[in-house]
Amino acid sequence: MTNIFVGNLSFRTTQDELQEAFASFGAVERVNIVTDRDSGQSRGFAFVEMTDRAAAQTAIERMHGTEMHGRTLNVNEARPKEQGGGGRGFSRR
Repeated sequence: MTNIFVGNLSFRTTQDELQEAFASFGAVERVNIVTDRDSGQSRGFAFVEMTDRAAAQTAIERMHGTEMHGRTLNVNEARPKEQGGGGRGFSRR
């Protein structure tokens, strides 16, 4: 399974549109447009999970720099979330 980051999305972009765009390269397991917790508004990025690594790599190469709803997409392999001292500089004792 390959997790793909898709950035610079228009707030109008739907999960179905992303599913359709990436499915032309191979099987898509899941599409998740990240939304704001309070408003439900898109935050302008999504994650697309593709089953086949080679198909995912092709999708990344072909989709990066393309336009959707007037926005140029930033597409690359998602990196794992960094572990770290998240927090606001405070420590618990």
